[in-house]
Amino acid sequence: MHEKKGFSLNGFGVFVALLLLAVFIIGQILAQHASALFFIAIAAIIFIIPGFFMVQPNQGKVMTFFGSYVGTVKLNGLRWTIPFFIRKNISLRIRNFESNQMKVNDNHGNPIEIATVVVWSVDDTAEATFEVDDYISFVNIQSESALRNMAISYPYDQHEGDEIALRSHPQEISEALKYEIQARLEKAGVKVHEARISHLAYAPEIANAMLQRQQASAIIAARRLIVDGAVGMVEMALSQLSEKKIVELDEERKATMVSNLLVVLCSDKSTQPVVNTGSLY
Repeated sequence: MHEKKGFSLNGFGVFVALLLLAVFIIGQILAQHASALFFIAIAAIIFIIPGFFMVQPNQGKVMTFFGSYVGTVKLNGLRWTIPFFIRKNISLRIRNFESNQMKVNDNHGNPIEIATVVVWSVDDTAEATFEVDDYISFVNIQSESALRNMAISYPYDQHEGDEIALRSHPQEISEALKYEIQARLEKAGVKVHEARISHLAYAPEIANAMLQRQQASAIIAARRLIVDGAVGMVEMALSQLSEKKIVELDEERKATMVSNLLVVLCSDKSTQPVVNTGSLY
């Protein structure tokens, strides 16, 4: 079942016609002359009055006739339709849904806590009304289900060079989550505008261990950078000493110098220099 345009007329034009009928009836009463048109006008007023309804901005009126869907009216303002149509309000405004924090296992089996914010709106009023029992509850439950399914498909943190992870690739994860939720809500006539992770953390039972792991990774990366820089500086020092012929060093003395320079450059504490006042050899 898909949405279609329902029958309705401009309510102000119908209201003017209603006033004309009222004037005619009053004239008939004052003239004390009750013709057949008098009774027809009364019947017309009784028929017309229940057909008025209001449509607010970003709102739709889903109309049914003896259990059959006859259309949706989205034109704003005062409208009129056949009084026998049953009219139900449905909001077309954009809404937010924030899921509860859920504990799931990521792609590597690590327990994590995750939650999402989904921005959505009703796109097809017929499907939202008749395809599901309660489309708001349907959105909430299916969004959490999609989040759980998406979370187990990716690791929490990036362990390989081009691996997509929950923490390091927010844009890619948001697009994947939006696609996952939209696929589940398509049958309910709901359009997902945006879906983003609002909370992401390791579960408390492994949070401390994972923090130490992250700290160790950061220390290793920093040490690697320091060592690379120190090796370059040692190489430059030896090269300049050789080119400028400041001092001639044999291989043993070069090894000693390299060792001393690496200790000075790579140490995380201040080094204490030892001054040699004697002969170099």
